[in-house]
Amino acid sequence: MGLFNRKKNNYSKQVRILFTSDIHGSDIVFKKFLNAGKMYKVDALIIGGDLAGKALIPIIELNDGNYEIDGNRFSKDLLAQKISEIRNQGNYYVIVSREEFEDMKRDKRKVDEAFKNAMTEVVRSWIRIAEERYKGLDIPIYVNLGNDDPEYLFDVLDESDIMIKTEGKVVNIDKYEMISYGYVNPTPWHTPREMPEEKLYEALKHEVEKLSNPSEAIFNFHAPPYGSNLDNAPLLDENLKPVVKGGEIVFTHVGSQAVRKIIEETQPLLGLHGHIHESRGFDKIGRTIVINPGSEYSEGLLHAALVVLEGGKVKAYQFIIG
Repeated sequence: MGLFNRKKNNYSKQVRILFTSDIHGSDIVFKKFLNAGKMYKVDALIIGGDLAGKALIPIIELNDGNYEIDGNRFSKDLLAQKISEIRNQGNYYVIVSREEFEDMKRDKRKVDEAFKNAMTEVVRSWIRIAEERYKGLDIPIYVNLGNDDPEYLFDVLDESDIMIKTEGKVVNIDKYEMISYGYVNPTPWHTPREMPEEKLYEALKHEVEKLSNPSEAIFNFHAPPYGSNLDNAPLLDENLKPVVKGGEIVFTHVGSQAVRKIIEETQPLLGLHGHIHESRGFDKIGRTIVINPGSEYSEGLLHAALVVLEGGKVKAYQFIIG
């Protein structure tokens, strides 16, 4: 009887988690996420990967004091507005002269360097914002990288005490253990962090072996499980264009077989996933509740999931969009 009482006490506290993924560089989505964490009085925030934006917009500084984006001229008075528009869509910018712009067109290494500088500075700015808004609150912000994220962003996250990188670690959220992994199964886009299903399964299995009790753990894996409500995406043709039949886009499952297999084998308490933006959904694989909040980062919309754990179980979960 004493053993049962002790276990009950371990999990009697209600634990509230706010999870999001696929922010893709959007300042406004990141700030909304921080605001939501306070509003819903959570114990921990989790970002499941894909911090990086997808485009770098060159702003050409002209000799007459004006600027140009994609051939469209505008005055210096509009510069701050244009930068804000770029950032809210999750894109990066670099201000260059006409000569520097032409040089970047000829040398991809200079584009890569500008991307790295912009990406690094944005994540550092997020760290500053998080540390200001969450100072003294003792609410951790756990952050993983996804398939679109270059691994040098792990080094940037290491600069923070509040935005804590999670990959490769067992993180304790109250009494619940969490493991994280940001690699995904191969995609048509050949993103930085992909691997074959067999190798992905072995990597996930290695992470699971670090847990003391997988059945009461949280799996924060960027790839969603294959064949679930979380992994529906448009079927693409050989030109990477969506297949349309009868006037409607054809959808197919694109998640990870390895992720599904490891969940089926270990039956964790909760699976937190992202990656497939258009497949917001909940599902169950055996006893395991799996969640993908989806993403509309380019519209400035926060997609998140509030999860309440109590008594060693998932007591409640709901989507937050806004």
